[in-house]
Amino acid sequence: MTSKQDPRPLSVLGAGSWGTALALLIARNGLSVRLWDIDSAHVEDMRDRRENTRYLPGMPFPDRLDLYNDMAAALGGISDVLVVVPSHAFRTTLETAAPLLAGRSPLLAWGTKGFDKERSGLLSEVATGLLPHAIRAVISGPTFAGEVARGRPTALTVAADSPRAAETIANWLRCDHVRVYTNDDIAGVQLGGAIKNVMAVAAGISDGLGFGANARAALITRGLAEMNRLGVALGGKPQTFMGLTGVGDLILTCTDNQSRNRRAGIGLGQGKPLDDVLKEIGQEVEGVNTARELYAMATRLGVDMPITEQVYRVVHEGLSPNTAVTILLNRDPKSE
Repeated sequence: MTSKQDPRPLSVLGAGSWGTALALLIARNGLSVRLWDIDSAHVEDMRDRRENTRYLPGMPFPDRLDLYNDMAAALGGISDVLVVVPSHAFRTTLETAAPLLAGRSPLLAWGTKGFDKERSGLLSEVATGLLPHAIRAVISGPTFAGEVARGRPTALTVAADSPRAAETIANWLRCDHVRVYTNDDIAGVQLGGAIKNVMAVAAGISDGLGFGANARAALITRGLAEMNRLGVALGGKPQTFMGLTGVGDLILTCTDNQSRNRRAGIGLGQGKPLDDVLKEIGQEVEGVNTARELYAMATRLGVDMPITEQVYRVVHEGLSPNTAVTILLNRDPKSE
């Protein structure tokens, strides 16, 4: 396993804003990083300019960060891999990587926040199915890529199959402005990071409708209750959802307009068509796909998630935001 004292490189798969921010952080910490992306034009531009002008302009790459479009080359001789692609590409990325990592037991971490599009399951299940000998880990927490890239104070959580693996990855990331906590709740950390995106769409819709701070606070609070219900049903620990990857990420994503999910919700609340909203944002909005997968998962498990259901119906069935709010407010009364 790579450490700050180990010159062996690690590979980061995915050069979007979050993948690039993590690659920058790790390389600035003194490790050699191979940053791969499927988009050859994007890679060539980054190689020429030594920065990601598409997603993180003005953040120059350290000398220890190299760019790759060939995954076989990016993974050659590698034992540590960090996957930071959109959730809909997670399975296909690992399907490509798996034969290239054959015969190894890699440390496989991911910073992707979402579910498996094919089976509406956890990304850890995909990792286990495709790379059964890998040591799994997930990185999550309340983070915006731009702030991490600019060196703003940040706290993260790493959950892994073993304490040693968690500490190894934490050591990739720790520095004077990044604090990293570790735990063993891989399921809970994944769920918190995925569910908060759907709740951010809901909070954005509320604000787009002009409902104000009271409604936003209620959505965040009841969204946390939904996160906890599903998380416990899938084996997560309740305390995880009260930490950085639960309530912390939920508050961040629901309240700040750096969140693409919140901005998408605002657009929907203002009556804009979803396609126009997504085109305007111009980057991945994980909460859109996650709403469908999360609703399918909750339905399959019989877990009550009314906010999730209404976000799903607005995004994927064309329900008007005002009608969705009316349905939520007219639910049968119950104790908290």
